[in-house]
Amino acid sequence: MVSVGIDVSKGKSTICLMRPFGEIVAGPTEITHVDSELKTLVKLMKSMNDEVKVVMEATGVYHLPVLTYLKDNGIFTAVINPYQMKQYRVQGLRRVKTDKADSMTIAKYGLDNWDELKDFDRSEDKYRELTLLSRQYRHYMRIHVASLQELTHILDYTMPGIKKEFNSWDSDNGKDKLSDFVEKYWHYDNIRKKSERQFVESYLAWATKKGYHRNQNKAAW
Repeated sequence: MVSVGIDVSKGKSTICLMRPFGEIVAGPTEITHVDSELKTLVKLMKSMNDEVKVVMEATGVYHLPVLTYLKDNGIFTAVINPYQMKQYRVQGLRRVKTDKADSMTIAKYGLDNWDELKDFDRSEDKYRELTLLSRQYRHYMRIHVASLQELTHILDYTMPGIKKEFNSWDSDNGKDKLSDFVEKYWHYDNIRKKSERQFVESYLAWATKKGYHRNQNKAAW
């Protein structure tokens, strides 16, 4: 038997495939919620010469795109109450809290509770609506990821080195600092035409407007 622990967050998940006695089959590894990467995950699970059960926590709406995709492909998927999973976590000796560690804990939960796991029950009316919304979300994610990759490629030519100074898309808050920055300062010439003082003032005003930390030293750099 193979337990697949999925630690879900906004736009991405961390996956761990585990057999009894803690044998890691694959992962922990991160995937984004796009059809191509979910398809690869399903293909991997179906290639196992063993019974496979997926375990994930109910995380608001974030787990729905993954859940509907797995169910549409006939994968046994158990959705666990977060409080129940929290109680399981505190039983362990480890207190490490990372996406990779969580995916391993969730996979281990699946093995320890294998016979009690319940496959997600699809209520047809609600499930059809969820499926439609989840497909639309995955379509949006595919476009978003492709756009970020194209932006990164363009910046290699127009603003070499700028990617090292800013974090890109933050899945926890939905912000993309790098994209926001180049929306206003899309070329080095837009910065160089200002004096240092003018740019620092402009940068700090931009950071305030966008809700980012006002870092005067970074602006002066």
